[in-house]
Amino acid sequence: MSPKVYKSLLDPRESVLVLVDHQPPMLLRVASGERRTLVNNATALAKTARAFGVPTVLTGTATETLPGTLLSEFADVFPGHDVIDRTRINAWADDRVRDAVLTTGRRQLIIAGLWTEVCVVLPALSALEEGREVYVVADASAGATPEAHRLGLQRITQAGGVPLTWLQLLGEFQRDWARQETRAAVDAIMRDHGGAWEHRPLDRTSLPTR
Repeated sequence: MSPKVYKSLLDPRESVLVLVDHQPPMLLRVASGERRTLVNNATALAKTARAFGVPTVLTGTATETLPGTLLSEFADVFPGHDVIDRTRINAWADDRVRDAVLTTGRRQLIIAGLWTEVCVVLPALSALEEGREVYVVADASAGATPEAHRLGLQRITQAGGVPLTWLQLLGEFQRDWARQETRAAVDAIMRDHGGAWEHRPLDRTSLPTR
């Protein structure tokens, strides 16, 4: 049976984000890309979810015995946010994680985590098996090797999941530069995490007329 094809744009009103095991011990084993870039991208993703009011589930392993084990950047974005501590490798197999997602009633499940080949692949496949709509933020995830990351994304894609980047997600959520309620937050995210970026207020006088 061919995997389902999702043709609609991601909508912040229909999305829920799960961030899996973005922890310093996991980060140290990452070798599929530059770690500083990964942290930048994961932080940008977290800020994007906050800017657009997307419910976010934070989960890690051994967080109760290793206080502050999630990336400190996440604590700055989500101060006081609950972190679900797991023993199950597959986050979707933890009822607290799964219930936190399903309780939102959102249909678009967005996942990022460490490592891609295990802690992203497993929940993505399990959610897909249940018929969920799954998207994986590839550049906010990473693997133990470049091949592991690539094959992990490939397996998710073959099962019907959709890979994307944090910047792609930001653009799909914003859609219109005239959307003022999120424009300032988007500009700040772009300035801090997207490289060179200059805020320019929208000049409607320069827009073409019909």
